[in-house]
Amino acid sequence: MNSFTELAAWQSARELRNSIRKLVNAFPAEEKFRLTDQIIRSSRSVTTNIAEGFGRFNHQDNIRFCRLSRGSLYETIDHLILALDEKYIDETVFNIHQSMFDNCLKILNGYIAYLKRAKEEKAKNGNNLTTRQPNNPITNSTPQQPNSITT
Repeated sequence: MNSFTELAAWQSARELRNSIRKLVNAFPAEEKFRLTDQIIRSSRSVTTNIAEGFGRFNHQDNIRFCRLSRGSLYETIDHLILALDEKYIDETVFNIHQSMFDNCLKILNGYIAYLKRAKEEKAKNGNNLTTRQPNNPITNSTPQQPNSITT
């Protein structure tokens, strides 16, 4: 996988984010800097955290950012519940977005579970691997340390 955009978790979150963006155009003007702003921010945070975690190239960091993404996903659905309670959206519109939320959550939880398994597998098998040491940032040369083992 070359990009976070290939992740099903990011793709489903993007779909939700884009739907939210269209939805809030119908919210009352007085909500522009309150609910509208909050729901847009939380829905954007879902995809942003997935992307940031992917870019960390570390299973534990990626898991942490996916958990933050999951929190933002729950925040987004709470804002939608508020929009329903305030009658900015009807039950049908809410149910469509609830279904999108459920799908996104299922995929994101699956991705987190995958990352946990990959982390455990790496820890289990990684103790016997010899790796090249990173370049020294000052000399741009590889340090000479025989039998370098990662743990």
